[in-house]
Amino acid sequence: MNINLINVGFGNMISASRLVSIVSPESAPIKRLIQDARDTGKLVDATHGRRTRAVMVMDSEHVVLSSLQPETVANRFDIEESNLDG
Repeated sequence: MNINLINVGFGNMISASRLVSIVSPESAPIKRLIQDARDTGKLVDATHGRRTRAVMVMDSEHVVLSSLQPETVANRFDIEESNLDG
């Protein structure tokens, strides 16, 4: 069994196989999603006090906040996927 991890900033990692989506935190529905996750104890804040730039939704309904741009996280995901192929 191979667990593929993606660095989401400051040495924090998430499982690539459990990632559902990477979105920007700007819209009202995403802000509600973050607040609901905070209220239910399913929020993981990996920003280290910095501004939230990417919100990752996991298949376990956990929400992970990152200070990296969504494109940066997506590129790291693509690099991880390409490393598996070759």
